[in-house]
Amino acid sequence: MIKEEILRKYARLAVCMGVAVQPGQLLVLTSSVECAYFTRLCVEEAYKAGAGEVLVLWNDEAVTKLAFQNESTETLSRIAPWKIEQKKNCIDQKCCFLYVESATPGLLAEIDGKKLQTVRMAKETAFEPFEYYTVANYGQWSIVAIPTVPWAKKVFPELSDEKALEALWNAVLTSVRVSQDNDPVTEWQRHNEELQHHCDLMNGFRFQSLHFKNGLGTDLTVGLIKDHIWAGGCDKAKNGAVFNPNMPTEEVFTMPDKYRVDGRVYATKPLSYQGKLIENFYLDFQDGKVVSFHAEKEEDTLKNLVGFDEGSSYLGEVALIPHDSPISRLGILFLNTLFDENASCHLALGASYPDNLKNGTELKREELDRLGSNYSKIHCDFMFGSADMEITGTTWDGKQVGVFHSGNFVL
Repeated sequence: MIKEEILRKYARLAVCMGVAVQPGQLLVLTSSVECAYFTRLCVEEAYKAGAGEVLVLWNDEAVTKLAFQNESTETLSRIAPWKIEQKKNCIDQKCCFLYVESATPGLLAEIDGKKLQTVRMAKETAFEPFEYYTVANYGQWSIVAIPTVPWAKKVFPELSDEKALEALWNAVLTSVRVSQDNDPVTEWQRHNEELQHHCDLMNGFRFQSLHFKNGLGTDLTVGLIKDHIWAGGCDKAKNGAVFNPNMPTEEVFTMPDKYRVDGRVYATKPLSYQGKLIENFYLDFQDGKVVSFHAEKEEDTLKNLVGFDEGSSYLGEVALIPHDSPISRLGILFLNTLFDENASCHLALGASYPDNLKNGTELKREELDRLGSNYSKIHCDFMFGSADMEITGTTWDGKQVGVFHSGNFVL
């Protein structure tokens, strides 16, 4: 079992460096019941940091699965008005959101994809009016993950329950830079500076497109929106608080031009979506849109993702992560996008982040659309990086610059 001293370090990191709760602020903490022991530590650390109030919203994936197995699609799609009012009330108080997740990969594999799709759409539609708060960083938000035996056994099926859980904990703590003898806050401050260095380099070139190519067959050109901004690591909310949205994170990312993506991209890791694992898949893009695709496993789930809404067949993010990054070096397939996306370059189908565009957070949706930003009710990352990835950037005056060679930055 992980020592409480280490767990408390992790909790303090999540509260103070992740969501960066401010004095007197309301913290809304969403957690699985499986993570209750860690969530309580987060609550303690939040009050120590000066939180004015902590609201904990519990969920239970086992109960969720039972609901999908036994309730009708209509019942599951019904969003209680009080839940919407609760969200509005929290945002009206200028809260911050911390999500403690521990999803079991493939938990809903047996559930009909159409049912999952319909319920997801109902929830996204109901809470759409509040998306701006986190998407445009009006308030702080962060996600951390806690290992559980079911998740650990998916990652390390050859180990006993106890050994698998220990192995996953070690991998997670390494990924978030928490150890027995370090100060993780200091580690993260240094890490954020390194990520900012890469952002500054990429922003200095003002590339109009990036060309990705590897031995698996990826041959993709991603046009970048004019006046795009590369970001990574920490971010700043409208209240001035500096927070880290994802822990771990190794990426620098920006906004593609919705209509200037062409070619084929092969995924290099499975994608967990709707509780199912999509494996060995590729996507073909033409003028920005996915025009064809194939997956060896869960192709119907991939179809649901691409066809979720109008924007889900276009890209909203392109992210660069060196193959020689700490999470990649672990050599572990976490089967969890929060971790796997930080071991590999990735793309996201769906919504763009407005702060990846100059003055983007000040623009209305119609203005963003005209500039080539993508809008969708979802944002789903998939991994396509590899050890032999070559990336060439083209500037607006036609100059070509090597960005990646053999999977790593050469800038």
